[in-house]
Amino acid sequence: MLIETALDECGLVAILRGVTPDKIIGVGDALYEAGFRVIEIPMNSPEPLLSIEKLAKHLPQAVVGAGTVLNALDVTRIKNAGGRVIVMPHGDVEVIRAAVAAGLAVAPGVATPTEAFAALAAGTNILKMFPAELLGPSVVKAWRAVLPKSTRLLPVGGITPDNMASFVDAGANGFGLGSALYQPGFGAADVAPRAKRFVEAWRAIAA
Repeated sequence: MLIETALDECGLVAILRGVTPDKIIGVGDALYEAGFRVIEIPMNSPEPLLSIEKLAKHLPQAVVGAGTVLNALDVTRIKNAGGRVIVMPHGDVEVIRAAVAAGLAVAPGVATPTEAFAALAAGTNILKMFPAELLGPSVVKAWRAVLPKSTRLLPVGGITPDNMASFVDAGANGFGLGSALYQPGFGAADVAPRAKRFVEAWRAIAA
């Protein structure tokens, strides 16, 4: 599944910071069953490449990738593990270009229009607006006035089922979800109800 298709199906990206290889399958299944189609395993998690490899093989119909990707050298390692999307906390154009060259989707983190347009020029059309809790819906609305219409804008940071609507009304196309969805040590039973609540809220907004 292409990431564009996955985000059209469900605009929510699960961020599993701290997930371990022994829990990734159960957590991944819970997320997929709830409706998530894009799952990110941050590189500062324990054995992230092993978790990516396991989940990518187990859920080939989902888009599995890596988050907190800080350098271009990791792009090849992530691709070889089965990752198909690179998510960054920053807008390093070297990492963006490496991901594009490898045929992977990439969502760089941006906090200013300058960073946003530099990332778009480097080859992506997905922007991770970070940190969303500081920028807020008013910034989404302002950016929407100048960004290309094809740009997918995904706020990340402090997103809850209760505040998503204000961001979508301002022009957000989806969200990255971290600690409100998953925390280190969580298993499938912990994630499932949170995932369901987020997906239900998203579907109500996107309908």
